[in-house]
Amino acid sequence: MTENVNGGLTKEQLDFYEREGYLVLPSLLTPEELEPTKEAMNAKVSMIADHLLKDGLIDDPFIDRPFEKRLAEMFKDLTEEDFLKYGRSWRDRHPGYFQLMSNPKILDVVESLIGGEIFSSPVYNTRPKIPKVAAGAVPWHQDKSYWPGANANPVITVWIPIVDANEVNGCLHIKPKTHRKRLLEWHHEELTGTGYTALRENQLGNTPSVVLPVTAGSAIIFNDRCLHMSTPNRSEGVRWSVDLRYQPTDQDPMLNQGVGFLARSRKHPDRVATLEDWLAKRPEHEEVPS
Repeated sequence: MTENVNGGLTKEQLDFYEREGYLVLPSLLTPEELEPTKEAMNAKVSMIADHLLKDGLIDDPFIDRPFEKRLAEMFKDLTEEDFLKYGRSWRDRHPGYFQLMSNPKILDVVESLIGGEIFSSPVYNTRPKIPKVAAGAVPWHQDKSYWPGANANPVITVWIPIVDANEVNGCLHIKPKTHRKRLLEWHHEELTGTGYTALRENQLGNTPSVVLPVTAGSAIIFNDRCLHMSTPNRSEGVRWSVDLRYQPTDQDPMLNQGVGFLARSRKHPDRVATLEDWLAKRPEHEEVPS
């Protein structure tokens, strides 16, 4: 058995990440560890169902449907525009997301890459990729295009599917060895009307892309310059995923994107944010008078 070094990753895993620019960690999280995240997602779906019922767009909240099918069936007879009213990704402050972002397994992996002073970026997203919605397909891009002025390199993305992600429902595709590229000139794509940042075909280079189907609870790790995309959902269910981002505490906290939080500190563990801090949008722990 290979011994872990410097946090949660082995030397072989670190070498692969350094060379290829990404890393797949199969089954990092258990189904039990995913449950709070699913609860957060279900809470949002129930809220949307209430809105759709009130507006007369559906007559059934589909509460008896399986997790991976409910949202898809709610919008089966509606339009893309109906769905996009709720956004192409969600960033709700629900306890389930804080539990995920604070999971020690994830933080151990991140610590292997950037050290033990870890800031959880405000740029985290829940992505409900439903069938027939063009916005579910994300064009080739670099995450850094969304914060081009930040001195935040590396910002580490931890992408986690909550259901199995495959070529049918729209898994990730990555261009290996592109993590050392500069920030490329990007444009806003026009197909979906969502304003995704995108690269043109002639910017992608000759590096073959790698398709990354993974099971629920696995993780795909890469930094903010690595080229990646995902394909449309051609299944009958929802491809649920989250993308979390972490960076060293001595870099720009990207306040223009929201309020992140101190997720781990080996130097100042007393400053690590609690759930109550995060819900109150406090980036570090504060004793609040009772």
